[in-house]
Amino acid sequence: MLNGRGAHNQTHRAVIVAENITSRFFNVLRLLNRSVPVIAVQLSAFKLDDSSIVLHAVTVLDVVEETIEEGAPEQAEETDRAYWEKRRDPASLSVMDKIVAALKNAEIQPRLAYNKHHIALGSTGNNYCWFHPRKTPGYCHVEFKLTPDARDQALATMQAKGIDTTPRGSASLSFSIRNNAIDEHLPTIIDELKKAEIISR
Repeated sequence: MLNGRGAHNQTHRAVIVAENITSRFFNVLRLLNRSVPVIAVQLSAFKLDDSSIVLHAVTVLDVVEETIEEGAPEQAEETDRAYWEKRRDPASLSVMDKIVAALKNAEIQPRLAYNKHHIALGSTGNNYCWFHPRKTPGYCHVEFKLTPDARDQALATMQAKGIDTTPRGSASLSFSIRNNAIDEHLPTIIDELKKAEIISR
């Protein structure tokens, strides 16, 4: 990308364009993004009539979005809600808010820790869930920790319910979900997070 001062001042970015970028791509993209700046764009085609097709591009991952490995509290730089509201789309934060509200309705008292690179969720024990709201409107990446056996069961359940879920490490799962899909999948997500909360105590 040229900045107007000549070819010597070019800044290059890798761009991945795909019709459907699911959470399975995120593990690879996040690893690549540590050494090669990556922008991921989801491109959809819509047919308006017999002769017109419209392309709709949505930036799913931006190079400026940083990530952090779970389970490293010493690296977490504390912020607050206002910090995230300035940097992320309100509908992306709404995904997290709906999950937190549903946990409260399930008689779990969530404890949120707003950090620079993620928002951690705990209750009476260790953190068991990490939110990564995106700049893309209504899009949030979620990771949570179980045990290896419980993880495998949760993976099968969530995938059977149509939630594109990916295993991470030996005991964690990650998935990405949009605001317009969270209501449909919220009962399944809460069932699994309740198990994660019990394990975290």
